[in-house]
Amino acid sequence: MKTEQQPEPTTAVFLQTVSVAVVQLKQQLQQDYEQAYPDLREIVHLVLDEEETKARDLTLFPHLLLPDLVEAHIEKLNLQPADTRLRKATARQARHDDLLEPQHFNNHLPAFALGG
Repeated sequence: MKTEQQPEPTTAVFLQTVSVAVVQLKQQLQQDYEQAYPDLREIVHLVLDEEETKARDLTLFPHLLLPDLVEAHIEKLNLQPADTRLRKATARQARHDDLLEPQHFNNHLPAFALGG
């Protein structure tokens, strides 16, 4: 009869510590990326889960790889952060407003003057 081997206490503590670190890191990354991409909450969640799995397959220290893996995945998706979208929309609106507003030429000096 074979008994299931229990991990040594130090190994169990290590694995638990790493798991807690990964959970905390994922929560922070989720918040950060949701702030940057508020409309893409579900996509961010899927990316985090997928990259956590990859990180755990690659090393016993997945929390060290996870941020870079998530960042690379997000970059590969070519998503535009919310603040960038807002800046572009604001700039587009400003250009539009400039086209609609009458130009004030009375503040400009003439390019040449007629002698008198």
